[in-house]
Amino acid sequence: MAADYTATAAWSAVDARQMDRASQLLGRALYLAGMAKDPVAKMRVWNSYAMLAHHRAEYADAVDAAYAAQGTTIARRQPFFASLAHARTAIGHSNLGDRQAALRSLGHAQESLGKAEKGEPLPSWIAFYGPDGLMAMTAIVRDRIGDSAESEAASHQALRTIPKQFKRNRALATARLALAQLHQRDIDQACSTAATVFTLMSGHPIPGRMRSLLGDYYRDLITLAPDASIAREWGDRYRTEWSRL
Repeated sequence: MAADYTATAAWSAVDARQMDRASQLLGRALYLAGMAKDPVAKMRVWNSYAMLAHHRAEYADAVDAAYAAQGTTIARRQPFFASLAHARTAIGHSNLGDRQAALRSLGHAQESLGKAEKGEPLPSWIAFYGPDGLMAMTAIVRDRIGDSAESEAASHQALRTIPKQFKRNRALATARLALAQLHQRDIDQACSTAATVFTLMSGHPIPGRMRSLLGDYYRDLITLAPDASIAREWGDRYRTEWSRL
């Protein structure tokens, strides 16, 4: 229980982009999971370590953490957990620019998910994952390796299956969709898509991880279309929304 609660606190720190606090909590959670001999908790911690390294742009460390997640007992025994670990590995490889390794890991993730038993009991922390979660992560990988059209398709597929009540997950997938459209130079559509993120999160605080993603979108927008009127309009909306957060 201590490992699980500490891992939850660590994930919250990652989500808020409190990197040093997240690292400290993950170290403690991994120690507690080891003491408890809890393979699910270990898998959870290594998954979060991969996320933390990703947000720190420590991509080699992200790959190492994802491989550690693959090596946990639960990932070796249950394909569902293995699928998530492979998907995390794919993101790490894509950030390193290793196209073939990224696609290979995505293939393993898809294959493992197909082998997972339907309806098996799962801990709440992994409830975000499934076909929709894999498609959302596929969108990240595809965009990172330059396959923006495939990234857009994966984002649309994710949004078709993410439950309507999961507004936060839908907002993240929508931001990724906007990035994929932007990287195809579809400026008008991308700005329209990105604006819906604020609509989806209306009445809710935007967490640090989502703020960072929107910041990535804005930087790419002003790089690719600095003089477009719609880019200036979106920038005004971006700054207005930011002032309210």
